[in-house]
Amino acid sequence: MSGRRLTRRQIERIRDSQAQRRERARDRAGDAAEALLDGDLEPPQAGRVVANHGASLIVAAADASLHRCLVRQNLGALACGDHVLWQAARSGDGVVVAVEPRRSLLSRPDYGGRLKPVAANLDQVAVVIAVAPDFNEFLIDRYLVAIALIGVEPLIVVNKIDLLDDAGRERVDARLATYRRIGYTVLPASTRAAHGLDALRARLGSHTSILVGQSGVGKSSLVQALLPDLDIQTRALSAATGHGTHTTTTTMLYHLPGGGELIDSPGVRSFELAEVSPGELERGFVEFAPYLGHCRFGDCSHRVEPGCALLAAVAEGAVDPRRLAAFHQIRDSLAAR
Repeated sequence: MSGRRLTRRQIERIRDSQAQRRERARDRAGDAAEALLDGDLEPPQAGRVVANHGASLIVAAADASLHRCLVRQNLGALACGDHVLWQAARSGDGVVVAVEPRRSLLSRPDYGGRLKPVAANLDQVAVVIAVAPDFNEFLIDRYLVAIALIGVEPLIVVNKIDLLDDAGRERVDARLATYRRIGYTVLPASTRAAHGLDALRARLGSHTSILVGQSGVGKSSLVQALLPDLDIQTRALSAATGHGTHTTTTTMLYHLPGGGELIDSPGVRSFELAEVSPGELERGFVEFAPYLGHCRFGDCSHRVEPGCALLAAVAEGAVDPRRLAAFHQIRDSLAAR
């Protein structure tokens, strides 16, 4: 027998209740942090947040030792990858007392629709798509706009490429040719056939990256292939908590064998665009840049106006009409919120 569907009001009430429980948990953790500060603490030292459990964090000290830390209430929500100052207690635990300015921040909406920080100080986001289930170019475009607004380097990874024959690969290459022409790096990969993994490792090396993608694209398999010592690193983080690490809900930072860092957040299958202005959305389509500001009308919508530089670029073949259509689709969806 199928379950009764919840009404919108019931869903909102559940979300509000969950948000209130999380807020109370943060308040309790903040009170505990203030109590620790009243005790005998060592001088502040630099550290890096390498795991985020919500109410507590795991901070890596300069000597790579791991410490469970609470957070001062006035710091707000922290993210995996944050550079912090923390003070150690006699127990080995500690308190985060300050956070360094972030170079970048990836956030996603929580159950209540409020933005929740997930990963800080990224310099690369890899969008993982797969040939099965088939990918959607419109979703790729949304990801790329969001990445551009964060201000980090994008990468497109086409997973499960081993499922295609030569003709299938040619069709996929043709669909993704626009992204390559624009200047995006597109890497084919297969964990089953160990195809493209060396190129992916080389691209991730020296970067702090996160993989994002829809369910079923094989993101977890890629993480396992990139991190042969995943279990060892996870056990070390688990030992630091004293009560086990739930890898299905915890955002964690791992060190890649060839250099670089990979932040794995199992809950981040996708991330929504925040409220963005039409101008910000235009800048998210990087190939539009040479034509912006050259339309006859300053408030040009790039639909039917005479003298539109973008429409002229489409007519001349300089801009893919599908990308302009995606721009309008995203703009309309944001306006409908």
